[in-house]
Amino acid sequence: MILPLLLLANAATIPSTPDLGKAEGRCRPDEAGSSFEVQVKGLKDRTGNLKLEVYPANNADFLADDNVLVSAGKTFRRVEVPVPASGPVRLCVRVPGPGEYAVSLLHDRDNNRKFGWRIDGIGFAGNPKLGWSKPSAEKASASVGSGPKTISIVMNYRRGLGVAPLAVK
Repeated sequence: MILPLLLLANAATIPSTPDLGKAEGRCRPDEAGSSFEVQVKGLKDRTGNLKLEVYPANNADFLADDNVLVSAGKTFRRVEVPVPASGPVRLCVRVPGPGEYAVSLLHDRDNNRKFGWRIDGIGFAGNPKLGWSKPSAEKASASVGSGPKTISIVMNYRRGLGVAPLAVK
């Protein structure tokens, strides 16, 4: 009982901020280190922001609170940019080194910094089929070596009572 309380106390040492993980995740010009170059597919529109986040590739840490992850010294990276008005959409995020990482991408159409299934879009590495809960970390992960790795993420939006990629027109 004491150990969980100590972990919780340590997690509170880093103040909450939407900037956690941004400095570590920012790619350098012509990035040559371990990183994901994400090609975004199936955007509903060109409004709002895109928020790309990288987590440890395990179910306990995938989509966990960023403050808790950073306080525990675990991997967390974030890139947040306005949706470009036109053209292909690509984002780059640096990771600590070669390995397997869970990757999520939010199309925050209303700019409130959280996922609203009725408004926003969501996608993951590996493009798992989404149901009523988050995918497993294994299905939402990708591996990277010592250099950049290109992955495609297909966005999912509300369709009926669930979320899925938009119909191709």
